[in-house]
Amino acid sequence: MKKTKYLVVVILLLFSLNNMLNAQSFLLHGNISSARTNEPLSFANLRVLGTTFGTAANIEGDFELKLAKGNYRIIASFIGFKSDTINISLSHNIKIQIDLEPIELKLQEVTVLPKENPAINIIRKAIIRKQEREKLIQDYSFTAYTKGLIKTTKDISTSDNSVGIGLGEKDTAELKITGILENQSKGFFKKPKFYKEEIIARKQTANFPPSINTLTGGRVIQNFYTDDIKFFNRDLLSPISDDALDFYYYFLEDSLALDDKKVYQIFFEPEDKSDPGFQGKVYILNDSYDMVKLDIDLNSAANPGGIFSKINIYQQFMPFESNIYMPIDYRLFVEGNFLGLVKFGFELNSIMYDYKINTAISEDFFDRVIVKVLPDADKKDSLYWQGVQIIPNTRRELVAYERIDSIESIPKSFSDRFSWLATQNSIDDDWSISGPLGIYSFNPIEGNEINFGVFYNDRQEKRFSFSIKPGYGFSDKKFKWNSFARYLFGDYRTITTKLSVYDDVKILFGNSDEYNSLTSTLTSLFGHYDFRDYYYTKGMNAKVSADVFSILRLGAGLTIVTDNTAYVTTQFSLFNKKKSYSVNQPIMNSTMRYLSFNWQLDFRNFIEDGYFRRRISEGKSNIILSGESIFSYQKLIPTSFDFNQHTININSRINSFKSTSLDINVTSSFTMNALPIQFFYALPGNIKSSGKDFTFRTLAYNEIFSDNSLTINTQYNFGDYLFKLLSLPYIKDLQLQMCIYFNTAWTDLSAKSIKLNKHIFQKEPVEFNKPFYEIGFSLWQILFPIKFEFTWKLNYFGKNNFVFGINSFVL
Repeated sequence: MKKTKYLVVVILLLFSLNNMLNAQSFLLHGNISSARTNEPLSFANLRVLGTTFGTAANIEGDFELKLAKGNYRIIASFIGFKSDTINISLSHNIKIQIDLEPIELKLQEVTVLPKENPAINIIRKAIIRKQEREKLIQDYSFTAYTKGLIKTTKDISTSDNSVGIGLGEKDTAELKITGILENQSKGFFKKPKFYKEEIIARKQTANFPPSINTLTGGRVIQNFYTDDIKFFNRDLLSPISDDALDFYYYFLEDSLALDDKKVYQIFFEPEDKSDPGFQGKVYILNDSYDMVKLDIDLNSAANPGGIFSKINIYQQFMPFESNIYMPIDYRLFVEGNFLGLVKFGFELNSIMYDYKINTAISEDFFDRVIVKVLPDADKKDSLYWQGVQIIPNTRRELVAYERIDSIESIPKSFSDRFSWLATQNSIDDDWSISGPLGIYSFNPIEGNEINFGVFYNDRQEKRFSFSIKPGYGFSDKKFKWNSFARYLFGDYRTITTKLSVYDDVKILFGNSDEYNSLTSTLTSLFGHYDFRDYYYTKGMNAKVSADVFSILRLGAGLTIVTDNTAYVTTQFSLFNKKKSYSVNQPIMNSTMRYLSFNWQLDFRNFIEDGYFRRRISEGKSNIILSGESIFSYQKLIPTSFDFNQHTININSRINSFKSTSLDINVTSSFTMNALPIQFFYALPGNIKSSGKDFTFRTLAYNEIFSDNSLTINTQYNFGDYLFKLLSLPYIKDLQLQMCIYFNTAWTDLSAKSIKLNKHIFQKEPVEFNKPFYEIGFSLWQILFPIKFEFTWKLNYFGKNNFVFGINSFVL
């Protein structure tokens, strides 16, 4: 009886072992080279005959195929070479060398009639073939493996401010691999424009967080069989797009061979070289006119600011079901040098395989998530990756992985992380403290102020963050502090809870303030001028908000706050010492308790990166609606004033012709009761000759404030299209950018609010009972962070009827 039991166990074990061996994948790897020169054939193709499975070699000609035990016929191909078919019996890992013989085809003499270009006829037929292909496809899915390489002259570390820690490496002119990102994904498409990608597994070098890996997925990978090609948010034409013949010049360079078929090699570039587009070579089959390969560059007109010295795209296509050609890889090679100061590079290598075409994918499968990282994508171990079809690492990549991981394994001291030009300096991965640029500030209320903050951010789970920032003003002789805590719930951290407790100085009308604190510090110290007003505030604020639906977010909060007027306590300044600071605007001293409710409607798609939902515009027209209501009722909770205030915001972008767009921002603020001045809304104005986007350039900072207002800021962004359209010599190639803007505002200060605040107004409030208008335009070069602006008032003339200003994000 015991022998029988043992026999059964042995049989079961053998049966299980046999199943495991059959299910196990084995590695077929090797190299593809030219039989004549022994040079590697970069990106050569391999396909398993009778399947939709295949791969492409890396730049060194190395390849890997991971297949189950069995017999296979493998076809290796490369344009200009005779394909080779290899019979493989796979029961263990096998390494092979494949040498392909070159095929030389002489370009037949072509009789060219007057005004006839033979390449035009080939491209015309290729466009017709593309349109026929489009009709055959209703939906498809595929599997992809993508590897991204980041290249810099110095090693990148997880430390915010450290580079090449402990290795003593010096910056050189040579770019080296300083980051590697890899992922495996599934892509899905359905007409008309449904698209979704799921990242199944991802990994990266230790110096990058997993969330950055999303950059290698989604719509970064482009398909040049479509007419939806974008680079730098600009629509560009594929060489076989419907309108390509009206845009590109084509020249038939050569005839090559792919298997037993002739392939036309055609050079193309924009007819007008100042037009942004591609230039390079496209390869078209002689018999069917399918596009099988392209090797192209962005031309200089499509290169923003000339930052990039190289942007090369390489893509190949092979036939699948119903002889439909689909992309089997996508290679992107980028190198740049910003202002000759910072060299960098980026490389993207993707292979796509296992296509399933016209399987009737349900529309319900698609939603607003266009890239989704599956929950266990970061948990895939080395055993899983052994079964993934990948692009083999080159020798440089293997060395980079080892070098980067060794850098990250070296313990980092505070001095390694410290920077004199930082607002925060890291202590470790989670904790940081104020940096030199975040410690000091100055304003006429506090005088010289020293702040020292401690910050915590859970970088592992990315849910909890906390900060406390005490400070002391040497002129008002007051200690201040503010603390903040946040915790995020949900798989994608879509439920937010916040708690703020503070005793600090606050900016009056701060909701319309577009400037940073350093700007006011510098204007005070060097110009004896502070454009802001301030007040003391002490209290707490608790809020909770959550995504109710994919497009709707709701929130609520409770605030208990005591506000008091602040006074100028110092006349200190480094220059202009004879000047005096303006009297600080008093406020309504009060203790307020109020409830707030907010909402947001956002119709943009988003990425679920494994931690967060990140909204993206994808270069499409979009609109975001949001609002907040505040209720202060003495009958509900003790408070100094009864009032309610409502704010509605509309932010939209409408794409227009070419790469131009129209931005419209609308803000409406209104109340039904008397409102304390600290709750007023001020029209966003500007200081002296500076400016900001979506502000009123001819109005001074806080010049117009009210309890009821409506503002509409419109901005039409021409980019460099207008100058290219005018075709002005030299200027059309400078990539000068231009936008025009038109702003209007209406304000009404209610009688109740005037009565409540009349005794504290420093000057008679100005109202725009009839709409105020201004118009202007901006000019700038894309590389420089400064816009030159010219603005005119159209009514309410007085001072600043015309303003020349400088607009910069650094202010």
